[in-house]
Amino acid sequence: MAMSNISLTSGMRSNLFNLQKTSQQMELTQKRLASGRKINSALDDPINFFTAQEHRLRASDLDGRKNGMSEAIQTIKAANVGVEGINNLIAQARSLAQSAMSSGATDAGTFASQYSSVMTQISQMAVDSGYKGVNLLQSGSMTVEFAPAASQSTLALTGFGDTNATFGITGLSAEVTGVASSGANWVSNAAVGTAAIQTSINNLETATNTLRTESKRLSNNLSIITAREDFTSQMINTLSDGAAKLTDADMNEEGANMLMLQTRQALGTTSLSLASQAAQSVLRLF
Repeated sequence: MAMSNISLTSGMRSNLFNLQKTSQQMELTQKRLASGRKINSALDDPINFFTAQEHRLRASDLDGRKNGMSEAIQTIKAANVGVEGINNLIAQARSLAQSAMSSGATDAGTFASQYSSVMTQISQMAVDSGYKGVNLLQSGSMTVEFAPAASQSTLALTGFGDTNATFGITGLSAEVTGVASSGANWVSNAAVGTAAIQTSINNLETATNTLRTESKRLSNNLSIITAREDFTSQMINTLSDGAAKLTDADMNEEGANMLMLQTRQALGTTSLSLASQAAQSVLRLF
């Protein structure tokens, strides 16, 4: 006797379909647990995927700008160290000039020689105050970029000295290049010597005021860059958090889902087994 084709019962088909669906959900949950993200490709959610990608790219660009800001801060700090050192040398030179004012010709000549040596050290210190090839105590300059697009937000830093071997600023340049610095007029005669020494003292005072003004400018630029660096760090965190909220998975939720799916899979397998046993019971009739 010919037998009709044996096919799956409705209950078995339903159980099998549910098992397949559960298996797919488990695979998706495993992927989320492994990557830490609920959206791993544009196929999962195109809008959130590309929005998060844009946030991460901008955060990456800003992070690159932070490196430039850090270098600019170090450049300004190097210049400020030079300013402080030069101020100390100027104070020393002023002390020598004041000592020469009340001394005899012989001592005045000694003080003049020492004064000339200090002037040389001031110029050398200015030359040595650069950072990575940029010296703001000479004619160095750099542009600090804050935004991803260079043209959107920048700050120009310019030096206030010259490119010569001497440190040329108002007041000090006259001392470096003038005859008073060599002591030639300090010892010629009492009247001329006193006038030359006083000129040197006046020039040093002018140089000190110039350095104070430039030091304030350096400090102001440093404050601006530091504020922008802090702002950039906060923006990077904001963008990263925004991207995370769009794509990151809740690991507690996904862990609970996996436990639930494993339970559902076990129950589905048991249900399918029971349905299969019910179908096999028909064979006992033969």
